[in-house]
Amino acid sequence: MATNLTAQDVFDSHQKPLELIWLSDTNQTDRPILESRSDPQPNLVGYLNLIRPNRIQVLGATETQYLSELEADICEDTLRQLFDARPAMIIFACSTLPRDALRQGARDTMTPLLGSPLTARRIIEVLDCHLSSMLSKKQIIHGVFMEVLGLGVLLTGPSGVGKSELALELLTRGHRLIADDAPEFFQATPDTVHGRCPDLLADFIEVRGLGILNVRAMFGDNAILNDKRLSLIIKLENFDAQNNPPLERLDCTCTQQYFRVLDINIPEVVLPLGPGRDLSIVIETAVRNHALHLHGYNSAQDFINRQRKLIKNNSS
Repeated sequence: MATNLTAQDVFDSHQKPLELIWLSDTNQTDRPILESRSDPQPNLVGYLNLIRPNRIQVLGATETQYLSELEADICEDTLRQLFDARPAMIIFACSTLPRDALRQGARDTMTPLLGSPLTARRIIEVLDCHLSSMLSKKQIIHGVFMEVLGLGVLLTGPSGVGKSELALELLTRGHRLIADDAPEFFQATPDTVHGRCPDLLADFIEVRGLGILNVRAMFGDNAILNDKRLSLIIKLENFDAQNNPPLERLDCTCTQQYFRVLDINIPEVVLPLGPGRDLSIVIETAVRNHALHLHGYNSAQDFINRQRKLIKNNSS
């Protein structure tokens, strides 16, 4: 989990979409969003909360008015509670401004203050989505991550097996590249994993004999996707009939394989390599078949049921 994200990082990445401005001194920008002593699962961003403080406290017109109407001693105690929790920053929504007492408390505790004309709800929605992905657990898996027929598919296999060449073939068939070589996966929700490309590798793919290629320059912007939910893993293997166990002929529920990514089971299909196989078509078929599985249909199980029905009719 990344813990070095600072108030300056949040400002830089959201200055334009949230129309953020600094309300405090710019020497207060290195406050970390997460601290080493923080709760392992802190509230990252939300409305003003003194019971279980958010790391980013957002004050809209209602919260600002509430603080302004407090009696002096109660307001002082409230502000002490607010700053004792060491929030990473405080954002004032709806173009509201902090009162002098709050400004002084922020100055004394080196707490960054920011302002925005947008509503508190909009600020919380945007920052919560961004911070959840940035600070979630991550895992890098060697392979090529692509969108095939609308689903996120990770092509894995030993080095030199031909993953990048296969990705190029899929690109020519209209599918999209997300990341080559080292896609980064993160837990977007408790039961879903998304993948994206590290900034350094964005748009590039390495093909043996051709070197580094810029996919965006060669195929256009539509050939690149920033991130996608991981739905299926396709593992390419060099198959040796003499040394490898026989492959399953029927892909029914009982033989479904999974690969764990960030403690979540992701369906996996193993494709043996062999001469004359058009793997791009096979992969498209595997993705279509997986889409049917997601809708509750299993062709192998349907075939087995048909056999059983025929045997039952013949025996009767």
